[in-house]
Amino acid sequence: MLRLVGTRLARKWWRQLWAQPLAKPACRLPYYRALPRAKYSSQKDPEPGSFVRSTFNGQLVPDHVFPFPSVLTAEQTQFLQALVDPCARFFQEVNDPAKNEKLEGIEEATLAGLKAMGAFGLQVPEELGGVGLTNTQYARVVEVVGVHDLGVGISLGAHQSIGFKGILLFGTRSQKEKYLPKLASGETVAAFCLTEPSSGSDAASIRTVAEPSACGNFYTLNGGKIWISNGGTAEIFTVFAKTPVKERTGEVTEKISAFIVERAFGGVTSGPPEKKMGIKCSNTAEVHFDNVKVPAENLLGELGKGFKVAMNILNNGRFGMASALAGTMRGVIVKAAEHAAARTQFGSKISRYGAIQEKIAHMAMLHYVTESMAYVLSANMDMRVPDYKLEAAISKIFASEAAWHVADECIQVLGGMGYMQETGVEKVMRDLRIFRIFEGTNDILRLFVALAGIEYAGDQLKRLQKNLLKPAGKVGAILQEIGLRAKRKVGISTGSSLQGIVHPDLDGSADLVTKAVDLLGEAVESLLLKYGTKVVDKQFHLKRIADAAIDIYAMAVVLSRATRSLSLGQPTAEHEKLLCQTWCHEAFERVRGNLQAAKSPPWTQSFTNKELISDAVVQNGGVLASHPLSF
Repeated sequence: MLRLVGTRLARKWWRQLWAQPLAKPACRLPYYRALPRAKYSSQKDPEPGSFVRSTFNGQLVPDHVFPFPSVLTAEQTQFLQALVDPCARFFQEVNDPAKNEKLEGIEEATLAGLKAMGAFGLQVPEELGGVGLTNTQYARVVEVVGVHDLGVGISLGAHQSIGFKGILLFGTRSQKEKYLPKLASGETVAAFCLTEPSSGSDAASIRTVAEPSACGNFYTLNGGKIWISNGGTAEIFTVFAKTPVKERTGEVTEKISAFIVERAFGGVTSGPPEKKMGIKCSNTAEVHFDNVKVPAENLLGELGKGFKVAMNILNNGRFGMASALAGTMRGVIVKAAEHAAARTQFGSKISRYGAIQEKIAHMAMLHYVTESMAYVLSANMDMRVPDYKLEAAISKIFASEAAWHVADECIQVLGGMGYMQETGVEKVMRDLRIFRIFEGTNDILRLFVALAGIEYAGDQLKRLQKNLLKPAGKVGAILQEIGLRAKRKVGISTGSSLQGIVHPDLDGSADLVTKAVDLLGEAVESLLLKYGTKVVDKQFHLKRIADAAIDIYAMAVVLSRATRSLSLGQPTAEHEKLLCQTWCHEAFERVRGNLQAAKSPPWTQSFTNKELISDAVVQNGGVLASHPLSF
């Protein structure tokens, strides 16, 4: 009977696909344009790529997530430990977050100590004056900073994670030799200049221009940037500007290019420090460029390829944000646990009450997921995995929202004490709020995750269409592919499995991951067949698709990490098993709910209603409903 149902559905699906040719979805938003015994889909990429990307096509490709990657040698681990311990002591004994905030800057003693430790050049090669850390080592050091002071962390991150990261990634040998030694020592500070008043997430709409001179020796830079971290203190800027580029056809078009700009060139000025909700010790200011003469040799990367430079810098830097926020959560959870163990209400410690236990357990799970994401991503980067942009975006989204929730719940556990400045959690919460906005707002990044994944799935459907048109020698593969898709339509497992890769105690959780991947593949396919290229405009649907993909990746990384812990017999293995099993159970229910919402007519009607409600409120300039007292 199941075979008959599957066959009928396969025919129906085949007719639907045949009748509705799919153009490649226009899935790129302006902000990201141009940009061992397991069984899994036999249609996976020949070269293992992004785990997340593959899930959008219903494929389970465990490479790079399973087994949990371990990339540090014994020597690298020893060196890292020698760096982490003094770093932690420094932040405990020297740095004072409260004084930094009151000063709205970093105390001189702290700055001197950071420079002495090499904290301004953690990933700069040793031969150029840096510490020469790998991505995984860098993540661990940044995690320590995140425990103690996010404001200092932002200053250091704006300097090296994005400020001069372009020089590391795209700089010529002479550019690196000229700039990196002084940047690594902290003698000069760097800033990343992309955002403008008219271009936030839509980075392609920048108006700053760089006009080449007639002699070709320099560019004249004019324009302004806003909300630039280190903008008032930096001496070296990575600046993005429009430049005229001659195409092969002879036509001249405007394209974005990247430049290394020195304040010493003249014409570079900064506005006063911005007054902010949090991260007050991190300098944020406008930066203006007035007829700045930039030498031609300061072009960073290729002419007209600045957008690629910017996106690579941001993708490359996001893993550090996840590790820093994992550190922040670790510190906040300590405060919540200590208070819950000490506080007595109604004759019992509050740690014995279910309402508090649920909060602390959820906080611990969010930290476990974030930490797992951070170190899978940093290891993948060290392994030179070619495609990690979706994993990087997910790590930023998840970490920034998880840390905010953990800080909020910590304040709730502490009660009135949590609201007071004395405990330091209210400062952490204010500092955290920016992480959901900068380096790509979470709303835009969700659309990026959904659309990039759907674009990949659309390409796979196009490939199948071509095979259907010219099936010679491909009949077996075509029938297998149609069979897999038909099974997903009726909720039958496609046979994907992580058995043999995960620890046997986690087989149940692994089954939930494979089911979730099948559900995502089917939902994406349904949206493509229903909306075609118009799916790019279905943002209510896309958000839920992205949330499902985020949860699936979170399930995978904790499953991998808990498997390693159980297999090695680590002391915390049973606790990690509980974290993994509980997370996977709750995440799977969210995945199922989000994907049902993305497809069901009642939810589609709800999305339409929300559009109408929003339009009415915006047109009214505020709440439209009449007051209950009628005046």
